[in-house]
Amino acid sequence: MAVSIPLLINQLWDVYRRINPQADQIVKLLTERGEAIQNDHIAFRTFQDPRIGIDRLAKPFLEAGYEVGGEYHFEEKKLYAKHFQHQDPTLPKIFISELLLDKLSAPIRAAIDRLLDQLPQDGEFHGPLCSEGRVWQTSFADYELLKKESEYAAWMAAHGFCANHFTVYVNELSTVASLQELNDLLISNGFALNQEGGAIKGSPEVYLEQSSTVASVVEVPFTDGPQKVPGCYYEFARRYKLPDGKLFEGFVAKSADKIFESTDEKLQR
Repeated sequence: MAVSIPLLINQLWDVYRRINPQADQIVKLLTERGEAIQNDHIAFRTFQDPRIGIDRLAKPFLEAGYEVGGEYHFEEKKLYAKHFQHQDPTLPKIFISELLLDKLSAPIRAAIDRLLDQLPQDGEFHGPLCSEGRVWQTSFADYELLKKESEYAAWMAAHGFCANHFTVYVNELSTVASLQELNDLLISNGFALNQEGGAIKGSPEVYLEQSSTVASVVEVPFTDGPQKVPGCYYEFARRYKLPDGKLFEGFVAKSADKIFESTDEKLQR
């Protein structure tokens, strides 16, 4: 039987807000202005392995009527991604990326293999993979090793399977007229934004504008003791109409590339 997507989204949100305390604060800020927040998309990360890859993560969404909407390549970050969308426009798009393991150096691949070796032998999880959380144990030493080559891999080692970010659909906001105005509101209330490539990634010319907070820092248990590392972030997206009058439903790889960096430790300084 197909999973109830609204119920799954609520479960994902409850976990996400614990890894991103600023999410509740931003929701409070906007709802006190009279906003009813709609999600543009929810994003997940994984490794390129058939047991936990994009297809496995997408399974509950595909069973609930989602369809592939587009695919994206991030050569520098060694990532491949797809997005999925539903005919019901109130349901958020799902963006899933995976790290291409065959593109990594031997030490990094060995560290990731130490994680993958802990996956269930029968390939079964308790529920939808996207809500499983961290299904392995890892040391902070391995986290630091992974981070040298791929901040994405380090984040996966620390957090596993959860929503990497939720995204406010700016088009549906009524008290701000633009993404810039929303950014100004967030900054004035003390939220730090990812400035890599500019606070606003994209433009009306590519039919999509995006911005995001810098990931919250949260304490994570490692086998060699707890450490504070970047958690999740909140994204904001405004979409524009294509020449045929239809709203652009996809993503812009150049912009998404910089959004990924919202979890990079360099932004925490």
